[in-house]
Amino acid sequence: MTSHPSPTGMPALDDLLAGLHVVSIPMRVRFRGVEVREAALLHGPSGWGEFSPFLEYQPPEASRWLSAAIEAAYGAWPAPRRTHVPVNATVPAVAPDRVPGVLARFDGATTAKVKVAERGQSVQDDVDRVAAVRDALGPAGRIRVDANGGWSVQQATEALRRLSAYGLEYAEQPCASVEELRDLRVALARSGIDVLVAADESIRKAEDPIRVARLEAADLVVVKVAPLGGVHRALAVVEACRLPAVVSSALDTSVGMSAGVALAAALPDLDHACGLGTVALLEGDVVDPPLEPRGGVLPVGRVQADESLLERWAAPADRVRWWRERVSSCHALLDDATVIP
Repeated sequence: MTSHPSPTGMPALDDLLAGLHVVSIPMRVRFRGVEVREAALLHGPSGWGEFSPFLEYQPPEASRWLSAAIEAAYGAWPAPRRTHVPVNATVPAVAPDRVPGVLARFDGATTAKVKVAERGQSVQDDVDRVAAVRDALGPAGRIRVDANGGWSVQQATEALRRLSAYGLEYAEQPCASVEELRDLRVALARSGIDVLVAADESIRKAEDPIRVARLEAADLVVVKVAPLGGVHRALAVVEACRLPAVVSSALDTSVGMSAGVALAAALPDLDHACGLGTVALLEGDVVDPPLEPRGGVLPVGRVQADESLLERWAAPADRVRWWRERVSSCHALLDDATVIP
């Protein structure tokens, strides 16, 4: 794996906590079970960084997110290769009649990622949702589906057989394990189903994110800055996989989103729209104006948190204490070797 050294080192815990702001922002639409998004924002000499692992993540996994936030607030990102990054719309597991309203929040996006395999819903629900997206985007629009590992190989094969009628760009993490992704690619090829397979959780939640490439388990990789430990580390993973990459987000505020944009801007090749438009799914943001797509693209560059918005969305005192303890627990797992690739 190529090393991308970052000039950041390990700041003291007291320094991190001194520049910590915790926000709690409601979602416009329930997404991945999340109705209110909480995030801890760090302020350092380089600017703002976001630490927002989902609440169920334990310190060993969440510490990578803190590494990414430290890189943003105290370090430097790779030089950009482009000034703007194309983004996709994100359609949660909503009823078909809500699809046009969701898509309207993503100004100019011609690609949509559609959530499927939602617990309690059927494949027919997925088909109806994807059909509504196709109607809204027209024949030239690109559609990708994201199952978050919710299908078995057999279920994925049958579901993608039906969904492929609507012209899929790819299916993101249709099955949970790397072995299942590999077997699904074989099953799709044997069945004559022309759908590419993208790995997401098998990259960002894996101890060995390169294993996907070694087992030929995916046609593309979906990379997220925070779970991989920062922009430099994520860029190194993409280089090692030697597969086309799509940069995505994790329901970040504009602060976290700017790190994803920095990664997408640094990639040697960027052939797919990125999943970096999800600020539109939040009721508010910490940046004014928020980092939302205009004309289907996002500008490259750092953003500044707005003090009035930090106050507007400030989390209750008990949640601030919880996040401070979480930062402390994760900080104890990091050192210069883990923060600096």
